Amino acid sequence: MGPKPNKKANGKSRKSKKGEEKLKEEALLQAEQEEAERLEKERLHQEHLKKLEAKYQGERESELAELNSLEQKFLSAQQWKMDYREQAKWEHYLSCDGTPDPTVPQEINTFMSLWHDNQDEDVQLVMEKEEVVLNLIEKLESLLLETSPDEITEKQRDQYQEFILQLQDLLHKKYNEATQNLLKTASMYEDAETGNMHTAIKDKNSTFCIWANLKKKARFKSHVFQEAGHGFDLPKSLALSSVAVRVLHTRYDHVSPLWVQCQGLPRQEASHSEELEHPKDTGQEPGEEERGREDSSMPAAEETFSNGRKGTKSAVPPEESAVAWMNPCLGWIFVWKSTGIFLSILLSGCALSIPTFLCVKIVKYSVKREKVSWARHRPKLQESAVSLKENSSNTDDAKETEEETEKNSDILDVTSQGEEAPLQEEAGGREEAPRVVDVQQLVPLGGVYHIAALQLPPQARDVGDWSMVELLDVGLELYPYSPGEAEDGTQETVQITLRLPDNVIYFKVPVVARWEPAGQQWRTDGISNITYEAEEKSISFRMGAFYTVALLQDAHLNLPYQAWELHPTGVDEGLFTVTAVFATVQIQIKDNQCMLSSVVVEEEKVLSHITGKWMSPFALREALKGAGVNIFPAGYSPEYVPVPRKVSEHLTAGSAKDKDWSLYMFSGEKVQNLKLTETSEAFSEELEEESEFHSTLYHMLKDSASNKAMGKVERAGFLFIDSVYQLLLATRVLAYS
Repeated sequence: MGPKPNKKANGKSRKSKKGEEKLKEEALLQAEQEEAERLEKERLHQEHLKKLEAKYQGERESELAELNSLEQKFLSAQQWKMDYREQAKWEHYLSCDGTPDPTVPQEINTFMSLWHDNQDEDVQLVMEKEEVVLNLIEKLESLLLETSPDEITEKQRDQYQEFILQLQDLLHKKYNEATQNLLKTASMYEDAETGNMHTAIKDKNSTFCIWANLKKKARFKSHVFQEAGHGFDLPKSLALSSVAVRVLHTRYDHVSPLWVQCQGLPRQEASHSEELEHPKDTGQEPGEEERGREDSSMPAAEETFSNGRKGTKSAVPPEESAVAWMNPCLGWIFVWKSTGIFLSILLSGCALSIPTFLCVKIVKYSVKREKVSWARHRPKLQESAVSLKENSSNTDDAKETEEETEKNSDILDVTSQGEEAPLQEEAGGREEAPRVVDVQQLVPLGGVYHIAALQLPPQARDVGDWSMVELLDVGLELYPYSPGEAEDGTQETVQITLRLPDNVIYFKVPVVARWEPAGQQWRTDGISNITYEAEEKSISFRMGAFYTVALLQDAHLNLPYQAWELHPTGVDEGLFTVTAVFATVQIQIKDNQCMLSSVVVEEEKVLSHITGKWMSPFALREALKGAGVNIFPAGYSPEYVPVPRKVSEHLTAGSAKDKDWSLYMFSGEKVQNLKLTETSEAFSEELEEESEFHSTLYHMLKDSASNKAMGKVERAGFLFIDSVYQLLLATRVLAYS
């Protein structure tokens, strides 16, 4: 007889199965309830969106009409500038001060022609006329950069650029003529100790230093111009030659192409005019090429000593992506504070242009840098968004190529105190020869040093009661120097010591580069043994020949910004503070003027020569850049600026709290206040509670702004609004913070 069945075990098994079935039924019922709740929630959400969309469509026309009325302030500012320029021209005409109007071809041509024919001026007179020439160039540059396209024609723009080039070349030619006149009488000014002639003449625009080797003694092969701080040490072969050495330091750059000198001018193509021939293997700067506008009777030697720039006619903008920045894009995100007076002031006149620009810029810096890219979570992106992502990808490739180039660059041998000189880049996108400076990254700072060895003309000799001198029908001649072999078997070099300008800040070791006129480029080869003394503000180096050199600094070393703040200080007055990498800059704004309040570097105020002076936003920008504090990115700056991990902007005084920040999505037609934060792991289009759709950022922010704030926006003067607009557009703090 077999074993009896276990009734208790069978009973437990049946109970267990019933329990599992019950749990499944409960889970299924709960899932159905949750799905029903989700569908109901989705239905309510869609209904809510439909109501918001209907309200948005109903208010769109009125919002745009209100925006158009506010944009009249920008038109008023533009009209005021036009009237101001016309009044300035009239006052200049009435003043009869002898200076030409640079916009009138007859006047500027007469001025240049008369000065060209006067060839007996000394260095002091040239320096006095230099101030007039620089003012004329500044006026033309201001017209080119500040005037709207509908005020001057393309033909006028080309004409103004040509006038600038002609004035620059004429000024350099007059310095050459004055140098020649001085060297003809060098023996009259010989030094009692050395028997040679030396002098240094200095003013606010340039420093002229010249040394003439009259005695040709090897022990006097070096000299330091005490008044200027510049000096040199010649090879023995030159110390025994009839040679003069000139160091002409111009605190402006008339050598680089115009688009490098004036950021914002279009990049220009070199002309096909032929260059004049020069002595081979001299290492000297080639001469001025024929532009078809110089007097054909001028001595060739004079023409061969100009700066060697090429004339330009056609223009190709360097910022090809500028159009894309101004185009509306769907689905881009940027961070902006939801309260504040100045924010509304900025948006009051340009919510259809500037916010779009800011929106596109921010996505390239803010969205892309997150661990989980919000853009990847969008199901669809329009073509404009895809295009921008492709451009960003190309930028990454370019940066990788730059890193490879830096590894292969072995240019500078710098002896400095804990500082490292920046490596050189290949010019124009890494396709040209190595050691060509990328002028989009490294720019001349502190002017240009024209260093040249000159042929010493025959000196006067006393014969009885007569003074006799041989007259040569040539202009200023370069000395045909070819470096020989030194005693240790190496090639001879010329040692140069330069004193750095006192009113310029070098935050890092400057890069020494020489100008190559044939290729119209700055290069770093041919320069070695660089020693930089930061405390003494001097730099010394060796060259295999005589070159025109400049000290270069990274144009983007103060980017990205560490912080920035813009807050009101009175009626149509404000204070704009930018904390950059090496400096903190404070700018006061009042009506159409700006004033540099302070520049603080390492807790010390600097640049006292430009602080406390009211000037236009354009003039302030040029003054800061010329002093080495470049906080004004260019269109190509995204290729060189490291991207910060987080964007933080606020436009009122005091610290911004987390609750004060909002995230908006602007498609160019519709603005939405999103619920997600900067730390969100994934992108979501879920709206912030109690938020609505609007046609412009101005009206979106108007929802949260107080009546007092909006009243100040509406009463703000158009000149003040335009000044704020210009500063924010020039610094692009929203994109580079």
